[in-house]
Amino acid sequence: MRYFFLAYAIIAVLVVGIFGFRGQKFTQPPLRIFPDMKEQDKLKAQKNDPFFADGIGSRKPVTETQPRGFNEEGKTTLGGIPEAEFGGGTGYYFTGHVGDYFGNGMPEELALTAENAPALLRRGEERYGIYCAPCHGRSGNGAGITSLYGVPGIANLNLPTFKADSYPNGRLFETISKGKGNMSGYAYNIPVRDRWAIIAYVRALQVAKEAPYDAVKAAFDVGIKNKSSAH
Repeated sequence: MRYFFLAYAIIAVLVVGIFGFRGQKFTQPPLRIFPDMKEQDKLKAQKNDPFFADGIGSRKPVTETQPRGFNEEGKTTLGGIPEAEFGGGTGYYFTGHVGDYFGNGMPEELALTAENAPALLRRGEERYGIYCAPCHGRSGNGAGITSLYGVPGIANLNLPTFKADSYPNGRLFETISKGKGNMSGYAYNIPVRDRWAIIAYVRALQVAKEAPYDAVKAAFDVGIKNKSSAH
């Protein structure tokens, strides 16, 4: 028992010696295991900062940066895309809601036909590959590159819980827009039309996952052949 008290006393002396008594003032900066929030490594507005060669902390916006709400008079686009495509509109197309409920199906604003639907799917595949595949995987199975680094809670979009019957398109649209769990929202990165394109592609992935091999064999063989020739 005496060794316990001896060890306890030594630890107490070390703690006091390193950190000092509560309320005690020092002339040197204190030793902190966790830095205080007021001393974060960040740039403070209107302050000089030695990180940059000119010593100025406040930086000019990136060339051609165009913030929302500050368009030149008469202009209503951001990078050639209508500003409303990044939010602010009402109705199913802009919110995914029909009244108090999530809607399903694709919005009329897309004006989908048999002729232009493939182009929307191709756009969805491209955008999905940029914004979604790193986490959700190319096939939507939740095994993207980030899963190899221990990122938790990545949804497997092929599960029944994410099919249209239980997870309507409007709900998927809102998840993409506002985020959920560890996933941040993409409303400021992905225009509304592209979000719907991604949803269309996700639904295509889900259908393809359940399709019998005989029904997709020809397309599968063509894909394998094209992939082999590309290498």
